[in-house]
Amino acid sequence: MSDPIRLETGDPAPDFTLDDADGKPVTLSQVLAETGKRVVLYFYPAAMTPGCTTEACDFRDNLRDFDSAGLTVLGVSPDTTDKLAKFRDKEGLTFTLLGDPDKETLRAYGAFGEKKNYGRVVQGVIRSTIVVDTDGKVERAFYNVKATGHVDRIKRELGV
Repeated sequence: MSDPIRLETGDPAPDFTLDDADGKPVTLSQVLAETGKRVVLYFYPAAMTPGCTTEACDFRDNLRDFDSAGLTVLGVSPDTTDKLAKFRDKEGLTFTLLGDPDKETLRAYGAFGEKKNYGRVVQGVIRSTIVVDTDGKVERAFYNVKATGHVDRIKRELGV
């Protein structure tokens, strides 16, 4: 099983432009420049699935803490903008969801590739979170994370 690229602390975070749930383009470097905040980029397999819903709702419920700590949360999945809009509206998500149907950004961040699923090797999204500092460098990289308890772990590790 070959491992996908893994970003590490200090690596430049690959810049990207992806459409949000409303079809508007969002560019990482622009978000960093306009907000002056660090970015929590979390990659998840699919909107409206149980694990991804749990993780998204955890981010939603802790958004004020992230915001207060100077962090912007962006969720990235291979979903279409239509599906992201339904997910956002159904779960009352108040942070930006981005669609990467070509999986280019997912691959650039090491969040797509071979993984084990119920003992079988498959190609898919590797649930991951990358924290990008205000200079556009990787501050922290979390790979193969669990949906449940992950937000609490990030908060602990970042001192949020």
